[in-house]
Amino acid sequence: MKSFFEAHIWPQRGRLYRLAFSWVKDRALAEDVLQNVFEKSFTREKELSNHANLSGWLVLSLKNEVLSHFRQNKKIESLEEVKHLTDEESQLEDQSDSVRKVMLLLKELPEKQQDIFQLREVEGLDYEEIAAHLEISLDQVKVNLHRARKRIREMMINQQLAK
Repeated sequence: MKSFFEAHIWPQRGRLYRLAFSWVKDRALAEDVLQNVFEKSFTREKELSNHANLSGWLVLSLKNEVLSHFRQNKKIESLEEVKHLTDEESQLEDQSDSVRKVMLLLKELPEKQQDIFQLREVEGLDYEEIAAHLEISLDQVKVNLHRARKRIREMMINQQLAK
């Protein structure tokens, strides 16, 4: 019989790794912060087995672990600085031009819209899963995703017109 960790937490490793990598832009660091989250979740297995929103807890723990790492290494002092941590061009080398443009434009959106867009368009989560992960209402997910898509579309059109 599988442990709670093996049955419920370990299967989420791929999605959590991709999310961590999208935040830190470094494979080794993404693995390290994910490992720290797994260690914490393993030690709190009994508590988490009764948690109403396990996926949300894992995502929040991952985000807190990333922020903690950056604060300890004096790379950020506030959440606003998280956006400016890496060179966007180097992280997007292997992606197509249109995807690269969308991902660069995404950085100009508010953080909540970025997170929702990432979870929906990159991770492929449905609206209910996103609402559960971010602990917001379904209507907030829909509104923010609509605004993110609309704003990215507008920025892409403006870039085309500027050429």
